[in-house]
Amino acid sequence: MTRWYSEKKREHYYKQAKKDGYRARSAYKLKQIQKKFSLINKDDFILDLGCAPGGWSQVANEIVGKNGKIVGVDLLASKKMDGITFIKGDMTKDDTIDEIQNIIDEVDVVISDMSPDISGNYDMDQARSIYLCSKALETAEIFLKSKGHFVCKAFEGKDFNDFFNDLKSKFKIVKRFSPKASRKSSSEIYIIAKCFQKQYKTKTH
Repeated sequence: MTRWYSEKKREHYYKQAKKDGYRARSAYKLKQIQKKFSLINKDDFILDLGCAPGGWSQVANEIVGKNGKIVGVDLLASKKMDGITFIKGDMTKDDTIDEIQNIIDEVDVVISDMSPDISGNYDMDQARSIYLCSKALETAEIFLKSKGHFVCKAFEGKDFNDFFNDLKSKFKIVKRFSPKASRKSSSEIYIIAKCFQKQYKTKTH
């Protein structure tokens, strides 16, 4: 019954995304995060990591309006969309950071839905998930304004708490959240971090 319910829910959000014009059902995850935590405001500048095919960027773009700015980055290309700049690049590479810096200096919010290619070995997948979270945080530390916000997707496991505690040392508020749009069977959890305590230092690489 749990699997049946999970599949029905997945199908519901998939159909709803088609109906509402979103590129991915994951758009509703960000909508639910936004409803609870109010991370994104009108006129904000947003950096969207792991953005393809662009569902989160669409939601963010609706919120920030015409005076806001969205920069999305992914290994996969995303189709063009008004008001959004997409970069095809690897977030773990310095040249991708340089490319972002050519477009935007600072952002109000960094959102990351990055996920590893699932191998079926949970320990390996979980470790890769936290690695991507760590890279997203490194990126946030470069671009995020003081008192800015950060959200990333993680798989829970043995090194989750270390990453969570690292965030607590850099943000005033850090919470875990599982959106209703996530599958019941999924081990994914979203970490919401608010009010970045920016340390002003020069990034070298």
